[in-house]
Amino acid sequence: MTARFPPPSAAASPFDLADADTYRRWRDWKLANAPARAEDLVVEVRDPRAPTAAELSALVSRCRTANMAIYASACPDEDKDIPRRLGKHLGLARLDSNWLADQDGVSSITPRSQEEGARADFIPYTHKPIRWHTDGYYNPPERQVRGMVLHCVRPASAGGENALMDHEIAYILLRDGNPEAIRALMSPAAMTIPARTDESGVARAAQAGPVFSVDPASGDLHMRYTARTRSIEWHDDPVTREAVASLRAILDGGGPHVYRLGMTAGMGLVCNNVLHDRAGFDDAEGGRRLLYRARYYDRIAGTLGSFRV
Repeated sequence: MTARFPPPSAAASPFDLADADTYRRWRDWKLANAPARAEDLVVEVRDPRAPTAAELSALVSRCRTANMAIYASACPDEDKDIPRRLGKHLGLARLDSNWLADQDGVSSITPRSQEEGARADFIPYTHKPIRWHTDGYYNPPERQVRGMVLHCVRPASAGGENALMDHEIAYILLRDGNPEAIRALMSPAAMTIPARTDESGVARAAQAGPVFSVDPASGDLHMRYTARTRSIEWHDDPVTREAVASLRAILDGGGPHVYRLGMTAGMGLVCNNVLHDRAGFDDAEGGRRLLYRARYYDRIAGTLGSFRV
């Protein structure tokens, strides 16, 4: 997928609501180069543990314009080196070793029974659907999840498809509709995830913060979001409520910028923590759906400040 429209070269930020000219140039570039369909995101990669220079370039090219790429390989091995080694090739180094991840920092996303421990209480480890979100939305600012590799070892026997949307496109659609919605969602008080408690007390403190923020080092846009309706508190003012409703309508309404696909064994997603959901699914007897997920504090190399290149 080759860029068809030169991106802006100005050093100013398109995410500054006072800079309409820079925003318009970036917006035009972004929309002109958006993939037309999910298949445009796919790159054939022989072995994601050791991608060729051409394969790596194709993945990064898609991530520069769409913040994501899908790789298809004949590598369905139950090998957690696959996401780790591919991540390393993409410049992803700082793993988010969250408390439900495996000891090596990579999560094995598969349905769990109550007998298998605490993971069974969390939706990613069930057969249930997961609503739109970005990963790590409950993390503090110093642990923002910026990059991710998701590798499919075994697909579900039925269901389990993902919907994907570039968070920068969501920003454009919201800003074009009402710039004040962006201002509200950039507030440090926009979205609060209440504290999580366990038998020992507070296991994770309440975490307030913006939905959209700009990385002070690279100038890239970061999104922190969940469509869940429980265990979340939105800033209680009319503009924020309207902004949240507008964002939900954009995501649930589908449209040409929402890409839907089911990953087969050996396929995977690499991304700058784009918006995604998951359909509910069923497993064949004796073969539970299994994906490996590696989350990073880094963006994919070659995409830092890509709106300026």
